[in-house]
Amino acid sequence: MLVPFALMGLGALAAAMAPRLLSRSDWIDREPVLALWVWQCVVVGVLLCCALTMALTAAAAWEAVRGNVFAPAPKGVVEAYALSGYGPLAAPIALVLALGAVWSAVMLTREIGRARAWRRQHRAELLVRSPVLPGEEPSGERLVVLEGDKPDAWLLPGTTPQLVITTAALRRLKGRRLDAVIAHEQGHARARHHWLLHCSGALATGFPQVTMFAAFRDEVHRLVELAADDSASRRFGRTTTALALVELNEDRGVFGPGPSALAQVPQRVDRLLSPASRLSVGRRWRLTATAALVPVVPLMVTLVPALRVLG
Repeated sequence: MLVPFALMGLGALAAAMAPRLLSRSDWIDREPVLALWVWQCVVVGVLLCCALTMALTAAAAWEAVRGNVFAPAPKGVVEAYALSGYGPLAAPIALVLALGAVWSAVMLTREIGRARAWRRQHRAELLVRSPVLPGEEPSGERLVVLEGDKPDAWLLPGTTPQLVITTAALRRLKGRRLDAVIAHEQGHARARHHWLLHCSGALATGFPQVTMFAAFRDEVHRLVELAADDSASRRFGRTTTALALVELNEDRGVFGPGPSALAQVPQRVDRLLSPASRLSVGRRWRLTATAALVPVVPLMVTLVPALRVLG
């Protein structure tokens, strides 16, 4: 049972150390897209440790599962894993991990269902506040302008994403600042950030005792905004994007001393106005490749007995 224990230890180590190491890194805010990639690779690596442990313990506990897992493998490979020596712990571990996988799927389905219900509700509200006029054909326009006293802009993700902007925002934001707000929301749509939010939210909700998943959810919420800010600033400049953020949020109390639901906005503005230098291209590639290797490690640990036999 050495391989399953090694996988569980590896997953536990990654889940415990990754949030601490990433929180101490000085490049996260400078490279939000790269940081999102690293977080995803770490989470996938941890989930792979659980999935591979489940497969091996289930194969040891039940002959039917063993036949499916090791169907194409030579007899010597099966013997290399010494499945018969896993003992009575194999079945309980496999069941617990299988229940965890089912629970993850349930949580993700619930997150997606809630998001779809939210979108349906808001699209229905859009039809009420911006109805189709007589003789006008209904269409899935990508930009909807609403009458409103508060400057606001938001994205309704989906098959056809819709950007909603209020008339107060149009009156306040002029020229390139309005373009920067639109580019920010388009950056969310292009990168499919809503799927990252769904997955991180499902893991954090389903397993609140796992601190890594809570940290993953919080960082995804923060980093997708930084990535969208960078997407807008590359087209319209950092100062223009920062001023657009200020003008869009100045009436919401986010720049005051009290706490706010949008407390990250001042930090985002400071980041745009005082940008730190980006990592070199070489270092970005090295971090990207290193992160991509994280999910490979559990696979290599799992294959070690087989490779010894076949090699």
